[in-house]
Amino acid sequence: MNSTALLTDHYELTMLAAALRDGTGDRPCVFELFARRLPNERRYGVVAGTNRLLDAIAAFRFGEEEIEQLRRNAVVDDSTLEWLANYRFTGEIDGYPEGELYFPGSPVLTVRASFAEGVVLETLALSILNHDSAIASAAARMVTAANGRRMIEMGSRRTHEEAAVACARAAYLAGFTATSNLEAGRRHGIPTAGTCAHAFTLLHDSEEEAFRSQVEALGAGTTLLVDTYDITEGIKTAVAVAGPDLGAIRIDSGDLGVLARQARDQLDSLGARNTRIVVSGDLDEYSIAALRAEPVDAYGVGTSVVVGSGAPTAGMVYKLVEVDGRHVEKRSTSKTSRGGWKKALRRHKDTGTALEEVVFQASSEPELGPHDRLVQIPLMRAGQVTDEVPTLEQSRERLRAALVSVPWEGLKLSRGEPAIPTIYVEN
Repeated sequence: MNSTALLTDHYELTMLAAALRDGTGDRPCVFELFARRLPNERRYGVVAGTNRLLDAIAAFRFGEEEIEQLRRNAVVDDSTLEWLANYRFTGEIDGYPEGELYFPGSPVLTVRASFAEGVVLETLALSILNHDSAIASAAARMVTAANGRRMIEMGSRRTHEEAAVACARAAYLAGFTATSNLEAGRRHGIPTAGTCAHAFTLLHDSEEEAFRSQVEALGAGTTLLVDTYDITEGIKTAVAVAGPDLGAIRIDSGDLGVLARQARDQLDSLGARNTRIVVSGDLDEYSIAALRAEPVDAYGVGTSVVVGSGAPTAGMVYKLVEVDGRHVEKRSTSKTSRGGWKKALRRHKDTGTALEEVVFQASSEPELGPHDRLVQIPLMRAGQVTDEVPTLEQSRERLRAALVSVPWEGLKLSRGEPAIPTIYVEN
């Protein structure tokens, strides 16, 4: 991955050039990435994209092409270009692992490095974590609403081609079962699933011919799209062609609740009692929740998940909080930051229910109670990714366990206060 000029902001290089010139670029610093608030008054956020970020940092290089572009456009001076040409991140990073919940003020990522090494990572870190965390946070709400039913991410056509792969990964981390994006399957080992679109039915001279062709190619276990013309006739034809062992039907339009009930009754009457019902069509967490009582076996979600269901960014910021061991903080109205290298622990009841997020100065760690746990883990040491970074499958399990720990009111889809409060412990 060559993630240089395109993922570095001009103003970062302006600061870098000036700091290298006046000698402050070598000062040891601590940068912190956090969200001041949760978007749309949601009750929790889900960390995603950490592993992608770590891979990007490890590969972060300014190659000849990027250096030449900067020189041609006189972005920085020659001495800064020389520094960039030799850039390798050598610092330390701690943070919340993927699949962890975060709340306002949670120190999601802590970068400890020289000012020069750390400042050029701001856009890279924010672009990945803001995007992936927004998608995972929305997807987790949908998974909760689905209450254990199968979820298929199918939003590739509604976003940028590279974002589509990242969206599929974030949705899978959040608990989606599969994705229609084959590149996400190749890169990340995510199960893929899909069926034919209306175009395939329209291609054929009749619905029966289309269904027969699909079944002959893919077997009776396939999923047939039955709402191109008339759903009742479509279901009748689907079972006649595939037999009672038809895998599934998909309904993509109309009043999905009513149609699912009617479809279930019709399938049962035709002997296709094990044929599943998949619904799709502009679904989000609210419409999924509204279908909870209906005989739906799986949901296909597209646009809503890849745009964060109304919150396309997590709203995270990347701030300098410590220089040479001295706390620094921004005091601008409504954009304040708290100085100092901070860590966090999460307190729980003995039943496992989360009580509060405690953010404290790294220099004065409070005594851990029997049900407390530190949230941050080591992510990079001396510029190398640590062995403690969880896999995608481990992150899925982490999130599942984290959501179980949330007080029941914290899982509501309505707007409200964060599921657990953030408590700051000062020195």
